[in-house]
Amino acid sequence: MNTEQDLKDSRALIRLLTWMSPAFPLGSFSYSHGLETVIQDGRCHSAATLQNWLETLLREGGAWSDAIFLCHAWQIESDLFENLKELNALALAFAPSHERYVETVQQGNAFFTASKAWPRPLHETLERQGLKELAFPVIVGAIAKSNHIDQQSILLAYLHAFVANLCSVAMRLVPLGQSDGLSVQAALEDVFLDLTDKAKTASLDALGGSAIHSDIAAMRHENLTTRIFRS
Repeated sequence: MNTEQDLKDSRALIRLLTWMSPAFPLGSFSYSHGLETVIQDGRCHSAATLQNWLETLLREGGAWSDAIFLCHAWQIESDLFENLKELNALALAFAPSHERYVETVQQGNAFFTASKAWPRPLHETLERQGLKELAFPVIVGAIAKSNHIDQQSILLAYLHAFVANLCSVAMRLVPLGQSDGLSVQAALEDVFLDLTDKAKTASLDALGGSAIHSDIAAMRHENLTTRIFRS
């Protein structure tokens, strides 16, 4: 017989699987995080180059900062709205280009809207305060906490979804086969675990990175003659 805690944990798992599914209406499939530029330049042309690119993003790029923002949002108590508001403003300020800013805001706002199917007081607070631009990792962390999803699980799921989406981009544009795409995801499992352990205890002073080529690729993307993705 399931206990009350078992049922709570099962509900949290179901919500986590739903929210991080490609079918959840965030529009993530339409963003390449600058990868489209790199593929057009010929710098990402194989499973090996894709794996190197993604590992750099995870350890030193936007994904690392996202991980820290998500963890800090998860750690904020529900009644400390001003702290969440300040963290959200900082996350938006960390977007290095217009397209990256749009990427995080549009997905953040979409996540907030879609997750209203599981209403929590946090939704009411955010609407009452009139926050219009929500950074994706911040709102994911905050809403996950309010739905009793543990920090480790939501962070691993977030990072996995980030990588899976970019692997899908590469499979379509390089193109790579499905086997190559899956091999890259499998090879990055230990990176996910290592990054999660570090991000959970990282201070905001650890924000930042040195994935300069990725930032430049995102800046150049909006000027590509032909574009399939929005970033």
